[in-house]
Amino acid sequence: MTEIDSLIEPLVAFRRDIHANPELGFHEHRTAARIAEQLRELGLEVHEGIGRTGVVGVLRHGTSMRSIGLRADMDALPIHEQTNLPYASKTPGSFHGCGHDGHVAMLLGAAQHLARTRNFNGTINFFFQPAEEGLGGAREMVKEGLFERFPCDRVFGLHNWPDLPAGTIATRAGPIMGAADKFEIALTGRGSHAAIPQDSPDAILAAAALVQQLNTIIARRIAPTASAVLSVTQIHGGHTHNVIPERVTIAGTVRTFDPAVQDRIEASLRQIADGVARANELTATVDYTRYYPATINDAEAAQEALDAAATVGTAQVAPEPAFTSEDFAFMLQACKGAYIWLGQAKPEGSVPLHNPHYDFNDEVLGHGIGLHVALAERHLARG
Repeated sequence: MTEIDSLIEPLVAFRRDIHANPELGFHEHRTAARIAEQLRELGLEVHEGIGRTGVVGVLRHGTSMRSIGLRADMDALPIHEQTNLPYASKTPGSFHGCGHDGHVAMLLGAAQHLARTRNFNGTINFFFQPAEEGLGGAREMVKEGLFERFPCDRVFGLHNWPDLPAGTIATRAGPIMGAADKFEIALTGRGSHAAIPQDSPDAILAAAALVQQLNTIIARRIAPTASAVLSVTQIHGGHTHNVIPERVTIAGTVRTFDPAVQDRIEASLRQIADGVARANELTATVDYTRYYPATINDAEAAQEALDAAATVGTAQVAPEPAFTSEDFAFMLQACKGAYIWLGQAKPEGSVPLHNPHYDFNDEVLGHGIGLHVALAERHLARG
């Protein structure tokens, strides 16, 4: 049994305790306290309350000024768990449906191993980040001076990936996760009795036309060589069968990898909304929010990650980026680094992320710990 193997059993128990007691973004008080306690027991320098509920552990050894950052997210999702596991969530409507409990366990395991072996020369910063699920916890940590207080030559983030076989580790240079935008368009008229539609502009009819027009943006305004997604996901309007509503709202999301494509889509969306509103004698207001940028890996850092991955599992270059988003992007805007996928699919298949039946695969804990350790030891090689 290796030293890392000896860590797995207590880490499984720790992970399942976190799973049973999930906390949503910026409310990870119990989780953060448990992490801080574990880091202090290892003798690390511990900083709490960074980015509201974030925790940073600092481990130094030797005389080198080189440094590395390793990040794990720790928030749950607002989903009701349906796994029926013995350690299922005790909190209705809160659930570790994205595996952040596993991410925490893997990074803690790496801290335990590195604190005991100290086979490195420099500084390792362990970043336990809150509020990845749509609230921008990484952005808050960066705003509070994360990399000024804890400088890093490189920063790496690891996420479990059910689409890859367990133990397979993948990343790529350049874009790996999409930018996430959200929009809401309100079409407003006067409203009237449904039996006399000639007396009022029809916001329902205009909304139907607008949905069709929005779905032409990618096909007709974006180059075929570019990658982008626009999805209308909500339509709200009306409250009874015999009233033409005064106001209808349409909402959705846009995913891109290129800021120029992102700009083109937003401009087109605003233009089309205004045109449809004018054609139907309505007014349109557009609320367009770019809440997560694209996650862009540094080429050298991505190669570092692949080299380290080859020592602990099956390493492969990810053939294409994913359109899902990740707020680790904010850390990569402030520090060179790479975002990495760790496969967790079992031979019989795997449940996707954000599914009420999902559970992190404890069988890959050792791979995740090993990858974190390899990243740190290789970057901070002694001598």
